[in-house]
Amino acid sequence: MRGFTYARPASAGEAVEMMTRAAGRSPRFFAGGTTLVDLMKLEVEVPGHLIDLTGLSDLAEYDVSSPKELVFGSLARMSDVADDRFVQAHYPALSESLWKAASQQLRNMATLGGNLLQRTRCAYFRDSQYPCNKREPGSGCSAIEGVSRGHAILGTSDHCIAVYPGDFAVALAAFDAVVDTTGPKGARSIPLLDLHLEPGTTPHAETSLASDELITRIRVPVTGAGKGSTYQKIRDRESYAFALTSAAVALDFADDRVKEARIALGGVATKPWRAWSAEQSLVGQPLTEPTARRAGELAFAGARTAPQSAFKVPLGIQTVVDSLMIAQQRALA
Repeated sequence: MRGFTYARPASAGEAVEMMTRAAGRSPRFFAGGTTLVDLMKLEVEVPGHLIDLTGLSDLAEYDVSSPKELVFGSLARMSDVADDRFVQAHYPALSESLWKAASQQLRNMATLGGNLLQRTRCAYFRDSQYPCNKREPGSGCSAIEGVSRGHAILGTSDHCIAVYPGDFAVALAAFDAVVDTTGPKGARSIPLLDLHLEPGTTPHAETSLASDELITRIRVPVTGAGKGSTYQKIRDRESYAFALTSAAVALDFADDRVKEARIALGGVATKPWRAWSAEQSLVGQPLTEPTARRAGELAFAGARTAPQSAFKVPLGIQTVVDSLMIAQQRALA
């Protein structure tokens, strides 16, 4: 790890000012550090200045009492939100996506905003001896012709197939969450689905955030589909492993037919992935194993696989099927 300077602002505005003043030193915002510190040790990230956000106590608060939306401060801890009784009862997909991420120690440290912005776990990105367009634009993508078992099959390009590794963002994608930010140009709101970018020809551009922009809160619109939701994560081991496939599903019913369906996919795409055609296939229909499987097949209709990652298609379809059936049980309970 290389040397760096350090500052601890007292407000979000001061944090943004510090970022602006340190523009020539590759500054980074720092919260739980569960991603950034790892990358600094590998010298994949080499910031010259760290801005510690942990003193911004107002951004660590969250409120789930509003009839219109759930509001989570960007510095709220993953474990606190995951264990909230209201979230567990009324939005189980959100709670499950947090509990199934990382380890208990990391969840106690990691913040919601930092979790959204975690970078890929692609081994070629994290090892500087290999070419990587995400780490060094124009150098090539080692994963395309390399070990690709854990890589993306949706939203890929000829320049990058790195999978987005997070869980919480996938659940947020299913609920049409919005991310609020602040920066030198003021405040703005970004739909969660627009926060992360597909790689295209510029895989190093991972989000729509400006380099000096800070996430302040995450807002989730209240929906009747919250209770009938689940987050299912398939991985090589039960704990402390990233998803091979995952699905965040939320359902609402009217007269035993699907009134509303929300399906987001993780572990298989370059960003949190919404399965729009799969959702549409369910609306107005009774949910059965055949209709659930049809939805799963539609969700993966555009998959672009390699020999090592082809297994993700049938596994992903089954993950969607299982998630839909669990969500149905909860919605109708």
